[in-house]
Amino acid sequence: MKLNCLTALIAVVGIGLSACGALPAAYACTDRLGCISVGPGESIKMGALLTLTTPDSPYGIDALRGVEIAISHKGKLQGRAIDLVKEDDLCSEAGGTEGATKLAADPKIVGVVGTSCSSATVMASRILSGAGSVLISPSSTAPSLTSPSSHEAGFLRTIYNDKAQGQAVGDFAFTVLGAAKMITIHDGTPYAQELQQAACDTFKQLGGECLQQIQITPGQDMTQVLQEIALKQPDVLFFPLYAVDGAAIANGATQAGLTNTVLMSSDGLLSSDFIKQTEPASEGMYLSGPANAKEPQPFLDEYKTRYSEAPIASYHLQGYDAAMMLLNAVEKVSQNSGGTLYVPRQALRDALFSTRGMQGLSGPLNCSQTGDCAQPNIEIFQIINSDFQGVYP
Repeated sequence: MKLNCLTALIAVVGIGLSACGALPAAYACTDRLGCISVGPGESIKMGALLTLTTPDSPYGIDALRGVEIAISHKGKLQGRAIDLVKEDDLCSEAGGTEGATKLAADPKIVGVVGTSCSSATVMASRILSGAGSVLISPSSTAPSLTSPSSHEAGFLRTIYNDKAQGQAVGDFAFTVLGAAKMITIHDGTPYAQELQQAACDTFKQLGGECLQQIQITPGQDMTQVLQEIALKQPDVLFFPLYAVDGAAIANGATQAGLTNTVLMSSDGLLSSDFIKQTEPASEGMYLSGPANAKEPQPFLDEYKTRYSEAPIASYHLQGYDAAMMLLNAVEKVSQNSGGTLYVPRQALRDALFSTRGMQGLSGPLNCSQTGDCAQPNIEIFQIINSDFQGVYP
């Protein structure tokens, strides 16, 4: 009799399950890179690996502010709060290595926005790609980062490739300034070395002469270097460097005898801090960089309200776009199961690299197979009355 009752109970339960439908199967991760799991009540974590200290910090801080505004605009993702884990790339290979190692060790981080400097990106992209993660840079422009022969699988960027910036510099120097002779200075880092090479290549193709391509050691005394350059009297001195060395050259050029040489640099010095450190010596010099976008007034107002100042550099829009690309891709591929959110890593990469037609604040974003997502929209600025004013094209 007891057995018959038990059999009847099992039958009733079975009928009930049939009426309500089968219980949902637990999520099975089949992604080849594995899945990030975000448990019930946990926030979604994303990383930022940017230059937050050192004299080059305005570029990283400005991009970080764009990331923070993007997170505030997104609000929640799949019902979860979004937490930002910040590391400092120090604008160096060592800093990028250390910061990426820390972020890669956290299995809950869905992806990273960074780094600020190409020298930090080389190792950071290798480490994070090796861990199955993604790294989206708002400002690392070195061509080698997205070259098919050296691209790391998880790396993308929302800033242009320096092949385009170098071409713009060489073209401006030859066709607009009418220069015939140019000398470049670089510090051996991927950003500076590859950008000046691209500029020289274009300049020579147009008929100009790159008299010398000088490599310096970061932080060295520039007096003798500038005096030796003055003896050659180039029409243009192009130095795509960072804050300390760039300021030293701008401040020392006239004293060294470079009175008839046009000074030209790039986006590594495109910040209000550089003008403060070099005025009036930098008045009239030229710099290449991302073209001024028509920033929505509400965005600018929010930036000023949150940070009590206007944008301090040129990368807040690219930082915003990188964060939005990542968060949108996470939202697209993530799966909820039993209160846990799963983010398949390879599917996340695929979603990012398939970004097409995204209208970012910095411009349209269409990602190539090696991670170039931004259009090559370059502008030449001149420092006039202690401000950057677009002059070309």
